[in-house]
Amino acid sequence: MDHVLNAILAGFLVALAANFAIAQAPQKTPVEDTSAAAQQGVELAEHGHCREALPLLKKGAPHAASKELRRKTGLATVRCAMTVGQTDAALDAIRLLSREFPHDPDVLYVTTHAYSDLSTRSSLDLIKTAPESYQAHELNAESLEMQGKWDDAAAEYRKIVELNPQLPGIHFRLGRLILSKPETPTTAEDARKEMEAELQIDPGNAGAEYVLGELARQAQNWNAAIDHFSRASKLDAGFADAFLGLGMSLNSASRFSEAIVPLETAVKLQPGNPTGHFQLTISYTRAGRKQDAEREMALYQQTSEKALKEERGEGQGSSTPPQ
Repeated sequence: MDHVLNAILAGFLVALAANFAIAQAPQKTPVEDTSAAAQQGVELAEHGHCREALPLLKKGAPHAASKELRRKTGLATVRCAMTVGQTDAALDAIRLLSREFPHDPDVLYVTTHAYSDLSTRSSLDLIKTAPESYQAHELNAESLEMQGKWDDAAAEYRKIVELNPQLPGIHFRLGRLILSKPETPTTAEDARKEMEAELQIDPGNAGAEYVLGELARQAQNWNAAIDHFSRASKLDAGFADAFLGLGMSLNSASRFSEAIVPLETAVKLQPGNPTGHFQLTISYTRAGRKQDAEREMALYQQTSEKALKEERGEGQGSSTPPQ
């Protein structure tokens, strides 16, 4: 009996000693574990083993110990995820990188290419799966428009009108395209017809109202311009150019006091635009508000000088002031 008890006691002591040794042994923390996974994932990615790397990168990206390792892990995740077609993983990594490294050149470069690749893939899928859809024609029209192929783009937009005559936005695009082309004697009238057709389909299109206002302003039809700009500004409270156009038209119609509120809104929305400050200077002067006019004139001069410097920098020394 004593022999059995001694054996049990000896076994208990051995187990106790083992547990004590395990407790005293250094343990890896979760951060160390994820950092190791991240580092291993980065190394695999650098050697082209993206499928093996991604599970490790996903585990380590948000929790790696150092900021630099999180950056490397995020970049590797985007590249590998795009390579193997895991869009969700790429987007998750882009969000992490954009949050922690918003101005990093590598992050911005990788993000640009990722979104470009996603756009290309989606457009190819659209052309492949629904080549005759109005969406496919619209995508093709936008591409042609960006290339300056105005007539080809217009043909695509007109195909869309044939497919779906009540689709919002297409007449607006046609009108905008007409204004982008070299001017002809009928340019203004052709664009006006498209914008009016757009408003028949979508009365809430602030852009169409604005273009009609600008066409009327250029024709010195102040009342029509005021009506269109006013509607555009009501449809879109953040449409700075609509408020500016309204104020300019009111000034041109000698309604200086009425011009003040829309022009004040315009300069609040676009404080760096010299035109708004200049027009507001006119309104304040004619309304007898001398101090306000002086303040706006100073702001006009400041913003004009800044715009001129920026234009010179971008235009390789051009001394032509902004129009």
